[in-house]
Amino acid sequence: MKKKNGFLKFIRVLFLYIPVAFAILSIVWITIHKWVPVYFTPLMVKRSIEFASDKDFKTTRKWVSIEDISHPMVMATIASEDNLFDQHNGFDWKEIEKAIEENRSGKRVRGASTISQQTAKNVFLLPSRTWLRKGFEVWFTLGIELIWGKERIMEVYLNVAEMGKGIYGVEAAARHNFGTSASKLTAYQSALIAATLPDPLHRSAAFPSMYVVSRAGQIHTLMYKIAKPKWLD
Repeated sequence: MKKKNGFLKFIRVLFLYIPVAFAILSIVWITIHKWVPVYFTPLMVKRSIEFASDKDFKTTRKWVSIEDISHPMVMATIASEDNLFDQHNGFDWKEIEKAIEENRSGKRVRGASTISQQTAKNVFLLPSRTWLRKGFEVWFTLGIELIWGKERIMEVYLNVAEMGKGIYGVEAAARHNFGTSASKLTAYQSALIAATLPDPLHRSAAFPSMYVVSRAGQIHTLMYKIAKPKWLD
């Protein structure tokens, strides 16, 4: 009887108490960051460890409010990363279906992460490709969509996204690449930064490759064709 009671207690702890405690703590964590700036992310820590032997490596970041980020930078980010950012609930199901089909057919592995998913991953999780992390990513994505809203998600994303070696956020990227502030980025400068986002360690906005120039041109054209979010006005 004691063994049975002990097993039942273990089951309750594993499948009830721990999940409930995690849900409560994560909701509190998400709610705090609705107003409190995100100064450190797991990726920043990971990169610091990876480049610990590099004497020239340093982490550069500066938090700025969404009001201090140029509208072209916001639009370039949407055009580059997530055309339907202001329309979906955190997940672009059409892109997810396309990615699944392409991956099944043996084509190159492609992602379908929205800006909301990328923000949740950057702020709350270590980078990895496990199904467990994907599960947590879904949970945190739903949380920030419900608690933060689109404007806050964009604000956080543009402050924590990796935009170069040790460069995090658009303010640091603007100063590093163009010697200006995030509020003064031009449309083409914004497009160049956005073009580096998928692979910021190997792409440069200041010294763009032919691919980055081409991709920036596509982004620059698209950012004038997609609808401008109401909250951006």
